[in-house]
Order: sequence, then C-alpha cells, then structure tokens
Amino acid sequence: MLTILGFVMIATFLVLIMMKKMSPMAALVLIPALFCVLVGQGAHLGDYVLKGIGDLAPTAAMLMFAIIYFGVMIDVGLFDPIVRGILKFCKADPVRVVVGTALLAAIVSLDGDGSTTFMITVSALYPLYKRLKMSLVVMTGVAATANGVMNTLPWGGPTARAATALKLDAGDIFVPMIPALAVGLVAVFVLAYVLGRRERNRLGVLTLGDARVVTEEFEDVEEAEEKEAEQVLVGAGGGPVATRRTVPAGGAGAGSGEGAVDADLQGLDPLRPTLRPKLYWFNAVLTVALLTLLILQTLPIPVLFLLGAAIALTVNFPHMKDQKARIAAHAENVLNVSGMVFAAAVFTGVLTGTGMVEHMARWLVAGIPDALGPHMGIVTGILSIPLTYFMSNDGFYFGIVPILAEAGAAHGVAPIEIARASLVGQALHMSSPLVPAVYVLVGMAKVEFGDHTKFTVKWAALTSLVVLGAGLLFGII
Repeated sequence: MLTILGFVMIATFLVLIMMKKMSPMAALVLIPALFCVLVGQGAHLGDYVLKGIGDLAPTAAMLMFAIIYFGVMIDVGLFDPIVRGILKFCKADPVRVVVGTALLAAIVSLDGDGSTTFMITVSALYPLYKRLKMSLVVMTGVAATANGVMNTLPWGGPTARAATALKLDAGDIFVPMIPALAVGLVAVFVLAYVLGRRERNRLGVLTLGDARVVTEEFEDVEEAEEKEAEQVLVGAGGGPVATRRTVPAGGAGAGSGEGAVDADLQGLDPLRPTLRPKLYWFNAVLTVALLTLLILQTLPIPVLFLLGAAIALTVNFPHMKDQKARIAAHAENVLNVSGMVFAAAVFTGVLTGTGMVEHMARWLVAGIPDALGPHMGIVTGILSIPLTYFMSNDGFYFGIVPILAEAGAAHGVAPIEIARASLVGQALHMSSPLVPAVYVLVGMAKVEFGDHTKFTVKWAALTSLVVLGAGLLFGII
C-alpha cells in the first residue's frame, strides 16, 4: 500500500506542477501533507516535517550565503572576463549562444556546486537570451544537464556518497568513469548544437553591424500584418511570408556602429557602480581559497560560505549602507530558494518518515528477475535514472545502492561496478524537484518549474543513457 501511495504522491506532484495547477512551493507542502493523512500517519506529520527541515537546514543555509557570496562576486566584476569571452564566442548566433551556455555551465561546474553554476550562468546569459527572444527553458535545460554530468566529480557529492556507502575509494570509482562521462559531456554539446539550430530556425539570424536584423517566418499574411513597424515581404510560390525587422543597434537614441551593438548585447553591465576593479585579484584569491577549502572539506560548506560572504561584503563594501543594498539586491533569490528548500523538506520528510521511499525502493529491487543478476551493473545504471530523480542523493546512495550491491555480489558483480553505474543518472538528477539548486536556476531565469521539467526531463534522461551506453562500450560498467 505504501509503495502505491508513494508513486501516486510523486505522480500527483509532477502532474500538478507541469499543468500549472499549483505552484511548486504549495505542491511540495500540501500534497505530502494530504498523503501523510491518507496513510494514517497524520498525527506524525509535525515530526516528519521537523525532521525534514532539520536535515535540509544546512543546505538552506549554504544556499543562502552562497547566493550572497557569488552575487557579490558577480556585482564586483569577478566573472566579467569569463562572461566577455563566452559572449564574444556567442556573438548573436542562437547556435553559439546555446553551445556557450553548455560551455559556461560545464566550466563553472568544476567547483562542484550546482547553485554557483546556475547563478553565474544565468546572470551572464539571461540578458542575451531575453534580447534575442530565445527560449529560456533551453538555457535552463542545457545548463542543468551540463551541470548534472559534471556533478559526478569526486567533490561534487554523488561519487563521495557512493564511495562512503560501499566503503570504496572515490578515485577508484571516478577515474575509470572519465571516458564515459566525457562522452556524456560531448552529448550535452551535441544537444546544445541541435537546440541552437532549432532556435536559429525559429528566430532567424541576427547580424552585428550598424543595425540588428532579425528574420522571422509566419504562417500567413494576416499574422505578419499584425506586427507593428514591420515590412511584409511576400515571396513567390505562396510559401511562408518572411518579415524582417530592423532595430537600431543601441536601442532608442543609440548611435550606430558595432560598439553600440556590443554594449547592447552585453550580459553584465560593464558600467555598473558596484564594480571593484582594484579589488579584482583579492576577490579572485578569496574565491579560489574558498573553493579549495570547500573541496578539501576543511570546514562544513555552510560555514565556509557564511565566512566568505562576510569577508566579501566587508572588504568590497565597507560602508554599512552599501552592504545592506547588496544584501537587499539578492534578497529575492535568497528568499525564493530558501523557501523552496524548506518546502521540499516537507516532501522528503513525509516520503522518508512514512516509509514510502523504502517500500518503493525495495519493490523495485525485488522486481529484478534473477536472470538479470549477472547484469546488475546495467540494472543499477538504468534504475539510477528514475531513482535519483525521485529521491535525494542521500536516500539513493545510502539506502538503495547498498541493496543493489548486495544483489550484485550474489551474482559475482563487484561493488565498484555498482558504484560506477550509480553515477549514470546524475544528468537527470540535477533537475529533480528535490534538488535545491534547481530552484536557483529556474528562479533567476524566471522560468516556471513545470516548464523546465517538461522540456528537460527527456533530454537529461537521454544524456544519462548515453553515459550508460559509453560505460558499457568501454567496459567500465
């Protein structure tokens, strides 16, 4: 009964948010509360929620101060050189923009923190996507999938959890998986190229020069005529009507010339008053030191970001008024993300406290035919895709992977193979509603979580299958 109710609860949540019948925050709270009552454990709802909040409180604190820290670093211009390089590569071609999104997300993901990756990627590219009228779910989908593949780095979390759960060395798990993960990353770039071509076909070509020219296609003359300030060019043969809109490079009142276009498409305002060029190297060293300590796990991550945010604010904005202004500037993101984390605590608390997640996992494992026993590596890789989406990494790696390893050992499959296969699903995991960082992504990009889910799930799942296929091809799994 708990197994069925668990699957129904998850399905209900996903359907309601994808159909936009409920906001993610409301759904994360009300749906599990209802199902907790349905399973006859309503009296324990408070305990489950408080337990969930207690488990996720460090994550909420980490995200809160990480948003402030990296928000300040973006404000003061630490990432401007990277952004300029990516934007220079992107120019105004939708294909390059989407590929540049994957590239920037992959590079920043080297720090092992998803929220950092999404903050920098969205801050850099959101203005460009909006200016070119490109689909924002393409940006969030590509960024999340690229980060998911890179999340398998030993300091990213999943590899360390697998190593701890099975008492293995993280290096022994990760290093042999590098070729398969590299193929997965290539798949992300191929996906970015394909999606970029689709955006180019939809929007047309933007050229940089004295004026910006956008080519669009409409199905009929009437639709074209509804567009203001557009010249309708009727082609021969009765085909689609192509319209071309010319917009001054720098907007209203702007002068012509390529310099005006570059400024217009600049991802981050190069003249913003918060820039601190004289403190650039201090901020760079501080960030490298922070990431180094994070990787070495010298202190708990929330403590590191708390200290880093305090130092960054004090040095870059010594006046109290300026510090308050910077905190206020990022308060919306902090509140949205922290609120979603605590709402997710209700969902995870009920799912775990009622025993639903355990029953669901054991039902799945018990359903594996004995004939598949010698192929538990493949089974683990396939199961990791849905299970890491519907469960937290802690629940999967500490609750499910040991069971899969025991089942594999009974058929001669080494635990190291199970551990490697368990990393396959991370490309999809980063878009899970139980991953706090995804709310940073959709919140900053102003994308509905349901829209992101509908768009991303199929591509992320396909990327995970590519990683699994490469692992099998190379004999890693």
